[in-house]
Amino acid sequence: MAASTSQGVFYAVSALYLTRVVGLTAAVVGVGLTVAGACGVVASYAAGRASDRWGADRVQRLGLVGQAAALVGYVLVDEVVGFVVAAAAAVAFRSAQGTARQAILARCFDGPDRVAVRARLRVVTNVSIGLGTVLAGAALLVDTATAYRSALAVVALLLVLALVPLLRLRRTVPDLPLRTRRERLADAGGAAPRGRSPWRDPTYLTSTALGAVLAVQFGLQTVGVPLWVSQRTQAPTVVVSGLLVVNTVVVALLQVAASRGTHEVRRAGVVARRGALLLATACLVYAAAAHVGPAAAVVVLVVAAALGAVAEVLTEAGSWGLAFELADPTEAGAYQGVSQTGYAAATMLAPLVVTATALEHGLAGWVVLAVLFAAAGLGLAALAHRVGRTGDRALPGPATAE
Repeated sequence: MAASTSQGVFYAVSALYLTRVVGLTAAVVGVGLTVAGACGVVASYAAGRASDRWGADRVQRLGLVGQAAALVGYVLVDEVVGFVVAAAAAVAFRSAQGTARQAILARCFDGPDRVAVRARLRVVTNVSIGLGTVLAGAALLVDTATAYRSALAVVALLLVLALVPLLRLRRTVPDLPLRTRRERLADAGGAAPRGRSPWRDPTYLTSTALGAVLAVQFGLQTVGVPLWVSQRTQAPTVVVSGLLVVNTVVVALLQVAASRGTHEVRRAGVVARRGALLLATACLVYAAAAHVGPAAAVVVLVVAAALGAVAEVLTEAGSWGLAFELADPTEAGAYQGVSQTGYAAATMLAPLVVTATALEHGLAGWVVLAVLFAAAGLGLAALAHRVGRTGDRALPGPATAE
C-alpha cells in the first residue's frame, strides 16, 4: 500500500514538476523516460538472477531503498543529465523490486494461492495508486516548486515505510522458500540439481512474448486514450479522469474473481484469450468515439473503458497463471525475471506502438491494435491448450518441489 500510494503521487506530479519547475521540454522528458525504460528492462532480468543468488526479499528491499534515493535525486535535479540519471535509477530499481516480488510469490505460494495473492495485490495496488493521485491533488492545487518538491519527498518517505514489513519477512516466513541457491545447495550437501535456464525454454519465452504484446494495453491507458480523447473526439478532456476511475473500480471488483482457476494452464490460456478478444473490441469502440457528437462520445468512451478494464483483469489473470505455472520452480527468480523483462519491454515500447498506430492513423491504427491483441490472446490459448494436453511444459512439478 505504501509503495503503490507513492506511485500514485509520483505519476500525478512528476511530468508537471519536470516541465514547470525544472524547465525541461516534453521531448526531453520523453527521451529520458525511454532511456529509463531500457534500464528497467535490463534491471528486471538482472533482479531475477540476483533473487536466486542472494534472496528475493533482499533484492526487493534494495529496490525500495534505491527508488527512494532516486526520488531524492529528482528533488535535486536542475538539468537534463541529472534528470536522465535519476529517472534511469528510479525505473531500474522499481523494475528490480517488481521482479523480486514475483519471485517471492513464486517461492512462497503454489497452485491457486499464487494467482489469488497476486490478484489481491493488484487490487491493493490500483486502489492505492488512486489514493496517491488524490493526495497529489494538494500539490497540483498549490502549483509551486516547493509543493512539487514536497510531494516528491513524500514519495521517498512512503517507499522507506514500505520496507517495514520486509525487514521481518525472513523471520515470519518458513525458511525454505526464501533461501538462496547457495543455501539450498548447502542443505542438500551440494547435490541439489540446477534448474533449466528460461532462455532455453521456448514455451516460456513464447508465453512471455505474447504476454508482452497484451501488456501494450497499458500504453493505451497512459498515452493513447488521453491523447485520443483530447485530439480526436468531441468529448471534454476531463472525461479522461472518469475513465481512469472506471478502470480502478472494475479492477478492484473483478480482479480476484477473474483469477480463480488460472493456476491451471489451459484455464489460464482460455481466460487470456477472452480478455484479448474483449481488448480488441474495446479498441474498435474507442475508434468509434471519434465519429459521434460530444454526449455520445462520452458514452462510447465509458463503454470502451469498461470493456478495456474487464479485458485487463482477464489478460492479467491469464498471464500470471502462465508465468507461474510454466516456470521451473527451482529457478523461480530467473523465470520471473524473464517474465518481468517482457513486461518492462512492453512498457517501454507501448507509447511508441500506440502513437504509431491509433494516434497516427485513426480507425486503421485501432484496427491494427485490435488484430495484434486478438492474435496474442489466441496464441496464448493455443500454447496453453498444447501444454495442458501433452504436459509439455517447461519442467514438471509443483512450485514447492524443492
